[in-house]
Amino acid sequence: MQQGWWAGVDIGGTKTAVVLSCAPPEIVCRQEFATEPELGPEPAIHRIIAALKEILAAQGTAADSLNGIGISCGGPLDRRLGMVMAPPNLSTWIDVPIVEILRREFNCPVRLENDANAGAIAEHRFGAGRGFHNVVFLTLGTGLGSGILIDDRLYHGASDMAGEIGHVRLTRSGPIGYYRVGSAEGWASGAGIAQIAHSALDKARRAGKHTTLFEVAQERAVTARDVGLAAQAGDAVALRIIRTSGRKLGLALAILVDILNPECIVIGGLGVRLGDMFLGPAREVLASEALQPAVEACRVVPAVLGESIGDVAALCVAMDGAEHRTPA
Repeated sequence: MQQGWWAGVDIGGTKTAVVLSCAPPEIVCRQEFATEPELGPEPAIHRIIAALKEILAAQGTAADSLNGIGISCGGPLDRRLGMVMAPPNLSTWIDVPIVEILRREFNCPVRLENDANAGAIAEHRFGAGRGFHNVVFLTLGTGLGSGILIDDRLYHGASDMAGEIGHVRLTRSGPIGYYRVGSAEGWASGAGIAQIAHSALDKARRAGKHTTLFEVAQERAVTARDVGLAAQAGDAVALRIIRTSGRKLGLALAILVDILNPECIVIGGLGVRLGDMFLGPAREVLASEALQPAVEACRVVPAVLGESIGDVAALCVAMDGAEHRTPA
């Protein structure tokens, strides 16, 4: 790997982070600011450029020392054209040529990748997927995204749509995710758990069962975080919600294992926060649903990069692009 500096830009609907490293995953400088998508893309892009110039100057170096810039952003986006195409959390970012803008400004290679794929590269290189050649990474936050590595290479598919397991319908009815009733995202995401909780609370009221979530529901809509905290405190209704979501995640994992035969499935977000009370039921269903030799070959583990995964993922996008660049 080249000597010099790597820059990463992690663009989210709430915040954007700009980081600098000479030896990833260690980060030397970092700036974070509110993305404010309601203002459109221009203010955030100006701040990205200014932040990167400032952190380079803080190290006494200039743009010509950059090996490359990696950008991690939620989709939809066009990786080949380097364009952000109005993701749900960045609805005002309509066909923004972010790669060309930064390439022109800093005169170095710039690469764009969706956040799930970027997270897959990061966990494979520095996290729970390290040492494995065939890895699936699932990011379970408000939604459900995934990235797939086959023989150490990110797999994009014919139209950059590989890995959209969240869109797969698991049941004919149920919570909605990815605009589809009963989808994997509906059952096994933060937004999905909130929907499951709403239904479960109605049933608990009718059955006269107590749950600490009733108190939350009197003030506001119950969130996945509320359910997780109640479950960790031993609340029976909350535990049942988490187990239900975990078992449905297991159905999605079985599909991935039967088709891809990975060595490791790394689960971020809810998998890290909820741990075995969520992943345990998922592993049980996986073992009963998928082909046994494939199950035995695959570990299902929580991600290890934690809150730093967005920063590291953006750096890994830059590094991955450099390693796989075709020589001139």
